[in-house]
Amino acid sequence: MSPTDDVRALLAQVRTTVREAARLALPFFRPGAHTSARIWNKAGGSPVTEADVEVDAFLKVRLSEIAPRAAWLSEETRDDPVRLEHDLVWIVDPIDGTRAFLSGDPDWSIAVALLAHGEPVLGLVAAPVPDLVYEAAAGQGAFRNGEAIRVSDMAGLARARVAGPKPMVDQLERGLGLGGTADALVRVKRIPSLALRVARVAEGDVDLGLISSDARDWDLAGADLILREAGGAILDLAGRPPAYNRREPIHGELVALPAAVRTDVLAALR
Repeated sequence: MSPTDDVRALLAQVRTTVREAARLALPFFRPGAHTSARIWNKAGGSPVTEADVEVDAFLKVRLSEIAPRAAWLSEETRDDPVRLEHDLVWIVDPIDGTRAFLSGDPDWSIAVALLAHGEPVLGLVAAPVPDLVYEAAAGQGAFRNGEAIRVSDMAGLARARVAGPKPMVDQLERGLGLGGTADALVRVKRIPSLALRVARVAEGDVDLGLISSDARDWDLAGADLILREAGGAILDLAGRPPAYNRREPIHGELVALPAAVRTDVLAALR
Protein backbone atom coordinates (compact mmCIF):
# COMPACT_ATOMS: atom_id res chain seq x y z
CA MET A 1 0.00 0.00 0.00
CA SER A 2 1.35 3.46 -0.91
CA PRO A 3 1.55 6.40 1.56
CA THR A 4 -1.38 8.00 -0.31
CA ASP A 5 -3.45 4.87 0.19
CA ASP A 6 -2.49 4.85 3.89
CA VAL A 7 -3.74 8.42 4.35
CA ARG A 8 -6.97 7.73 2.50
CA ALA A 9 -7.60 4.62 4.57
CA LEU A 10 -6.96 6.56 7.78
CA LEU A 11 -9.28 9.36 6.70
CA ALA A 12 -12.02 6.85 5.87
CA GLN A 13 -11.75 5.37 9.37
CA VAL A 14 -11.93 8.81 10.97
CA ARG A 15 -14.94 9.74 8.82
CA THR A 16 -16.80 6.60 9.92
CA THR A 17 -15.92 7.28 13.55
CA VAL A 18 -17.07 10.91 13.44
CA ARG A 19 -20.36 9.92 11.79
CA GLU A 20 -20.93 7.48 14.65
CA ALA A 21 -20.12 10.27 17.12
CA ALA A 22 -22.67 12.50 15.40
CA ARG A 23 -25.33 9.83 15.98
CA LEU A 24 -24.55 10.03 19.70
CA ALA A 25 -25.02 13.81 19.76
CA LEU A 26 -28.08 14.22 17.54
CA PRO A 27 -30.69 12.74 19.94
CA PHE A 28 -29.84 15.54 22.38
CA PHE A 29 -30.30 18.28 19.75
CA ARG A 30 -33.71 19.92 19.36
CA PRO A 31 -34.00 22.27 16.34
CA GLY A 32 -35.07 25.73 17.45
CA ALA A 33 -35.45 24.60 21.05
CA HIS A 34 -33.37 23.97 24.14
CA THR A 35 -31.34 20.75 24.22
CA SER A 36 -32.57 17.75 26.17
CA ALA A 37 -29.01 17.18 27.44
CA ARG A 38 -27.90 17.98 30.96
CA ILE A 39 -25.74 21.12 31.14
CA TRP A 40 -22.91 22.15 33.45
CA ASN A 41 -20.74 25.26 33.59
CA LYS A 42 -16.98 24.83 33.35
CA ALA A 43 -14.44 27.04 35.09
CA GLY A 44 -14.82 30.43 33.44
CA GLY A 45 -18.55 29.95 32.92
CA SER A 46 -18.63 28.28 29.48
CA PRO A 47 -21.26 25.53 29.17
CA VAL A 48 -20.70 21.84 28.58
CA THR A 49 -23.44 19.28 27.95
CA GLU A 50 -23.63 15.55 28.44
CA ALA A 51 -23.49 15.30 24.64
CA ASP A 52 -20.03 16.96 24.66
CA VAL A 53 -18.86 14.49 27.28
CA GLU A 54 -20.27 11.41 25.56
CA VAL A 55 -18.87 12.35 22.16
CA ASP A 56 -15.49 13.18 23.66
CA ALA A 57 -15.23 9.85 25.47
CA PHE A 58 -16.31 7.93 22.36
CA LEU A 59 -13.81 9.70 20.11
CA LYS A 60 -10.95 9.25 22.56
CA VAL A 61 -11.45 5.50 22.56
CA ARG A 62 -12.03 5.10 18.84
CA LEU A 63 -9.39 7.52 17.56
CA SER A 64 -6.83 6.07 19.95
CA GLU A 65 -7.53 2.67 18.40
CA ILE A 66 -7.00 4.11 14.90
CA ALA A 67 -3.67 5.78 15.80
CA PRO A 68 -2.47 4.32 19.13
CA ARG A 69 0.82 6.26 19.09
CA ALA A 70 -0.92 9.63 18.98
CA ALA A 71 -1.29 11.80 22.08
CA TRP A 72 -4.56 13.58 22.85
CA LEU A 73 -5.72 17.20 23.14
CA SER A 74 -9.43 17.91 23.49
CA GLU A 75 -11.62 20.67 24.83
CA GLU A 76 -13.38 18.28 27.20
CA THR A 77 -10.45 16.18 28.45
CA ARG A 78 -7.99 17.29 31.12
CA ASP A 79 -4.83 18.37 29.33
CA ASP A 80 -1.86 16.02 29.66
CA PRO A 81 1.44 17.79 28.90
CA VAL A 82 2.86 14.49 27.64
CA ARG A 83 1.39 15.56 24.28
CA LEU A 84 4.24 18.08 23.96
CA GLU A 85 6.68 15.19 23.63
CA HIS A 86 4.73 13.37 20.91
CA ASP A 87 5.14 13.67 17.15
CA LEU A 88 1.53 12.57 16.58
CA VAL A 89 -1.38 14.27 18.36
CA TRP A 90 -5.14 14.00 17.97
CA ILE A 91 -6.84 17.38 18.43
CA VAL A 92 -10.58 17.17 18.99
CA ASP A 93 -13.55 19.39 19.70
CA PRO A 94 -16.45 17.00 20.40
CA ILE A 95 -18.99 19.79 19.87
CA ASP A 96 -17.68 23.06 18.46
CA GLY A 97 -20.38 25.63 19.09
CA THR A 98 -21.86 24.19 22.28
CA ARG A 99 -24.04 27.25 22.86
CA ALA A 100 -25.54 26.80 19.39
CA PHE A 101 -26.11 23.11 20.10
CA LEU A 102 -27.89 23.72 23.37
CA SER A 103 -30.09 26.52 21.96
CA GLY A 104 -31.26 24.62 18.87
CA ASP A 105 -29.08 26.43 16.31
CA PRO A 106 -27.86 23.95 13.63
CA ASP A 107 -24.45 25.62 13.17
CA TRP A 108 -22.41 23.34 15.44
CA SER A 109 -19.86 20.75 14.42
CA ILE A 110 -17.54 17.95 15.46
CA ALA A 111 -13.92 18.78 14.63
CA VAL A 112 -10.96 16.39 14.45
CA ALA A 113 -7.35 16.86 13.39
CA LEU A 114 -4.28 14.66 13.45
CA LEU A 115 -1.00 16.53 13.85
CA ALA A 116 2.38 15.21 12.78
CA HIS A 117 5.38 17.24 14.01
CA GLY A 118 3.08 20.14 14.82
CA GLU A 119 1.33 20.30 11.43
CA PRO A 120 -2.18 19.02 10.65
CA VAL A 121 -2.01 16.10 8.22
CA LEU A 122 -5.65 15.07 8.50
CA GLY A 123 -8.65 17.25 9.20
CA LEU A 124 -12.37 16.61 9.38
CA VAL A 125 -15.26 18.90 10.32
CA ALA A 126 -18.72 17.33 10.46
CA ALA A 127 -21.93 19.37 10.61
CA PRO A 128 -24.40 16.69 11.77
CA VAL A 129 -27.66 18.62 11.35
CA PRO A 130 -27.33 19.24 7.57
CA ASP A 131 -25.31 15.97 7.32
CA LEU A 132 -22.20 17.58 5.84
CA VAL A 133 -18.65 16.31 6.26
CA TYR A 134 -15.69 18.50 5.25
CA GLU A 135 -12.38 16.70 5.13
CA ALA A 136 -8.79 16.83 3.92
CA ALA A 137 -5.53 14.95 4.08
CA ALA A 138 -2.28 16.77 3.44
CA GLY A 139 -1.58 16.99 -0.28
CA GLN A 140 -4.87 15.29 -1.22
CA GLY A 141 -7.26 18.23 -1.71
CA ALA A 142 -10.36 19.24 0.27
CA PHE A 143 -13.81 17.69 0.02
CA ARG A 144 -17.38 18.09 1.22
CA ASN A 145 -19.38 14.85 1.19
CA GLY A 146 -16.91 13.47 -1.33
CA GLU A 147 -17.03 16.43 -3.74
CA ALA A 148 -13.95 18.62 -4.21
CA ILE A 149 -14.23 22.15 -2.79
CA ARG A 150 -12.30 25.34 -3.41
CA VAL A 151 -12.18 28.83 -1.90
CA SER A 152 -13.96 31.62 -3.76
CA ASP A 153 -12.20 33.01 -6.82
CA MET A 154 -12.72 36.61 -5.71
CA ALA A 155 -10.40 39.04 -7.48
CA GLY A 156 -10.98 41.89 -5.02
CA LEU A 157 -12.71 42.64 -1.74
CA ALA A 158 -15.66 44.72 -2.95
CA ARG A 159 -18.89 43.17 -1.59
CA ALA A 160 -16.92 40.30 -0.06
CA ARG A 161 -19.03 37.99 2.12
CA VAL A 162 -17.54 38.12 5.61
CA ALA A 163 -18.36 36.13 8.75
CA GLY A 164 -16.96 37.02 12.14
CA PRO A 165 -17.17 39.32 15.15
CA LYS A 166 -18.54 42.78 14.40
CA PRO A 167 -15.52 44.74 15.72
CA MET A 168 -13.18 42.88 13.37
CA VAL A 169 -15.54 43.25 10.41
CA ASP A 170 -15.85 46.97 11.15
CA GLN A 171 -12.06 47.30 11.31
CA LEU A 172 -11.64 45.46 8.01
CA GLU A 173 -14.23 47.62 6.29
CA ARG A 174 -12.59 50.83 7.54
CA GLY A 175 -9.16 49.60 6.50
CA LEU A 176 -10.43 48.83 3.02
CA GLY A 177 -12.25 52.16 2.76
CA LEU A 178 -15.49 50.41 1.79
CA GLY A 179 -17.79 51.58 4.57
CA GLY A 180 -20.92 53.39 3.34
CA THR A 181 -20.20 52.60 -0.31
CA ALA A 182 -21.91 50.34 -2.83
CA ASP A 183 -18.93 47.99 -2.38
CA ALA A 184 -19.37 47.59 1.39
CA LEU A 185 -18.74 44.17 2.87
CA VAL A 186 -21.65 41.74 2.99
CA ARG A 187 -22.01 40.62 6.60
CA VAL A 188 -22.90 36.95 6.78
CA LYS A 189 -25.12 35.64 9.59
CA ARG A 190 -23.07 34.62 12.60
CA ILE A 191 -21.59 31.11 12.38
CA PRO A 192 -21.13 29.99 16.02
CA SER A 193 -18.78 27.08 15.25
CA LEU A 194 -15.31 28.39 14.37
CA ALA A 195 -14.46 25.16 12.59
CA LEU A 196 -17.59 25.49 10.47
CA ARG A 197 -16.86 29.15 9.77
CA VAL A 198 -13.47 28.18 8.33
CA ALA A 199 -14.94 25.23 6.41
CA ARG A 200 -17.41 27.58 4.73
CA VAL A 201 -14.52 29.74 3.58
CA ALA A 202 -12.92 26.56 2.20
CA GLU A 203 -16.01 25.74 0.14
CA GLY A 204 -16.39 29.33 -1.12
CA ASP A 205 -19.74 29.92 0.57
CA VAL A 206 -18.06 32.67 2.65
CA ASP A 207 -15.22 34.79 1.25
CA LEU A 208 -13.52 35.71 4.55
CA GLY A 209 -13.79 34.36 8.08
CA LEU A 210 -12.61 36.53 10.95
CA ILE A 211 -11.73 34.98 14.31
CA SER A 212 -11.36 36.91 17.55
CA SER A 213 -8.60 36.17 20.03
CA ASP A 214 -8.81 33.21 22.43
CA ALA A 215 -9.58 30.47 19.89
CA ARG A 216 -8.05 27.10 20.80
CA ASP A 217 -6.26 24.44 18.78
CA TRP A 218 -9.37 22.25 18.77
CA ASP A 219 -11.43 25.01 17.16
CA LEU A 220 -8.99 25.42 14.30
CA ALA A 221 -6.61 22.59 13.45
CA GLY A 222 -8.91 20.33 11.42
CA ALA A 223 -10.55 23.19 9.54
CA ASP A 224 -7.14 24.79 8.95
CA LEU A 225 -5.97 21.85 6.87
CA ILE A 226 -9.25 21.74 4.94
CA LEU A 227 -8.81 25.43 4.08
CA ARG A 228 -5.17 24.96 3.07
CA GLU A 229 -6.10 22.12 0.76
CA ALA A 230 -8.89 24.28 -0.73
CA GLY A 231 -6.50 27.09 -1.66
CA GLY A 232 -6.69 29.29 1.42
CA ALA A 233 -5.05 29.86 4.78
CA ILE A 234 -5.61 30.80 8.38
CA LEU A 235 -3.21 33.59 9.36
CA ASP A 236 -2.62 35.88 12.28
CA LEU A 237 -2.54 39.62 11.62
CA ALA A 238 1.22 39.46 10.99
CA GLY A 239 0.64 36.88 8.23
CA ARG A 240 1.84 33.85 10.19
CA PRO A 241 0.01 30.50 10.24
CA PRO A 242 -1.12 29.15 13.61
CA ALA A 243 1.35 27.07 15.61
CA TYR A 244 -0.27 24.01 17.15
CA ASN A 245 0.40 21.78 20.16
CA ARG A 246 2.11 24.44 22.23
CA ARG A 247 1.97 24.41 26.03
CA GLU A 248 -0.90 26.93 25.90
CA PRO A 249 -2.99 26.05 22.80
CA ILE A 250 -4.48 29.55 22.55
CA HIS A 251 -4.44 31.94 19.58
CA GLY A 252 -4.80 35.66 18.96
CA GLU A 253 -6.89 37.31 16.25
CA LEU A 254 -6.92 35.33 13.00
CA VAL A 255 -8.34 35.51 9.50
CA ALA A 256 -9.38 32.67 7.19
CA LEU A 257 -9.05 33.71 3.55
CA PRO A 258 -8.28 32.76 -0.04
CA ALA A 259 -4.57 33.10 -0.72
CA ALA A 260 -5.21 35.63 -3.52
CA VAL A 261 -6.44 38.38 -1.15
CA ARG A 262 -3.98 37.83 1.66
CA THR A 263 -1.98 41.05 1.22
CA ASP A 264 -4.99 43.39 1.04
CA VAL A 265 -6.81 41.79 3.97
CA LEU A 266 -3.82 41.82 6.30
CA ALA A 267 -2.99 45.40 5.42
CA ALA A 268 -6.55 46.49 6.20
CA LEU A 269 -6.61 44.72 9.57
CA ARG A 270 -3.32 46.10 10.88
